[in-house]
Amino acid sequence: MTLTAPEKTTATAATVELRALRRTFGATTALDGLDLTVRPGELLALLGPSGCGKTTALRMLAGFEHPDSGEILVDGRDVTAVPAHRRDAGMVFQSYSLFPHLNALDNVAFGLRMRKVRSAERRSRAAELLDLVGLADKGDRFPHQLSGGQQQRVALARALALRPRVLLLDEPLSALDAKVRLTLREEIRRLQQELGITTLFITHDQEEALSMADRVAVMRAGRLEQIATPAELYARPATAFVAEFVGTMSRLPGRLHADATVEVLGGRLPVDGTPPAGGSAGGGVGGSAGGGVDSAGVDVLVRPESVRVAPDTAGDARVLGTSFLGATVRVTVALPDGTPVKADLPAHEAAALPVGAPVRLSLPDRPVLVAPRAS
Repeated sequence: MTLTAPEKTTATAATVELRALRRTFGATTALDGLDLTVRPGELLALLGPSGCGKTTALRMLAGFEHPDSGEILVDGRDVTAVPAHRRDAGMVFQSYSLFPHLNALDNVAFGLRMRKVRSAERRSRAAELLDLVGLADKGDRFPHQLSGGQQQRVALARALALRPRVLLLDEPLSALDAKVRLTLREEIRRLQQELGITTLFITHDQEEALSMADRVAVMRAGRLEQIATPAELYARPATAFVAEFVGTMSRLPGRLHADATVEVLGGRLPVDGTPPAGGSAGGGVGGSAGGGVDSAGVDVLVRPESVRVAPDTAGDARVLGTSFLGATVRVTVALPDGTPVKADLPAHEAAALPVGAPVRLSLPDRPVLVAPRAS
């Protein structure tokens, strides 16, 4: 069974706004004035370490938590005080939360039954949703008879059965093994695009966020650090935290000069963005306006694919180890002061770099990210 044309889209995709949301739990601040907008029909991933506030934000949007202050708007309508069951949002939980005594078809149809949809209609719609998620032949199976990936598909179908305007996904793939997780995240993305539904996806897995989302919002300590497309987030992180949280980043010691260049690995490169004003740890990439002082100590942030490594008997760096990554090999090199630097190289180049070999490092002639030196 396939969905008819009118049922391949949900109601008009909604705009979601979180305005100055604040929430504390005793002495812990979960959200500290969070401002966030999810555009109509986009999949926005909230990414961050445990305790950053991303799940609290999702639960507030769902109506399961209430802010101490701030507003939640859907298409300009304030829903901050609206109960969860009246918010027109579908939610998929990390733990699936399927009813063990109901088969897959009845699990999907449960919300429709609560809304008193006629039996024939709700069973028909539930069957269509199971078909949509690739489980058309599993409607009579109970949760314990389904794999983890199949259970998650049933949970997704159940969330979509009510045709919500907003879909909320709370780390829905974290309990699955790597291969199933990869398949299912591609399936979720396909369905989200096909249905055109505004979706907020919570994850601590950066690869998951970068591969699925239209935009990624990185959170830290209850605040938004940066929101951008995956490509922009990776290439132009706004803060040192984002730079190191998203992808792999090495810190190289450098000397910042007043002309907005930085001396690193024996060369001199332009700084990408506004140089940091001082040398204190924890500052952002680009720092405050006004530039740095002449010859200030800073850290230069570089991705592994930007580091060049060449054998050199006179080199003052040493190969510490290698890790096979498939198409590339990650080589870890120690600078004379012990600073570890990661470089991703083609396998044939890495083969010429045994552990302990002296090497020379260099960077391409392009602007680099600079942050205050970590203590």
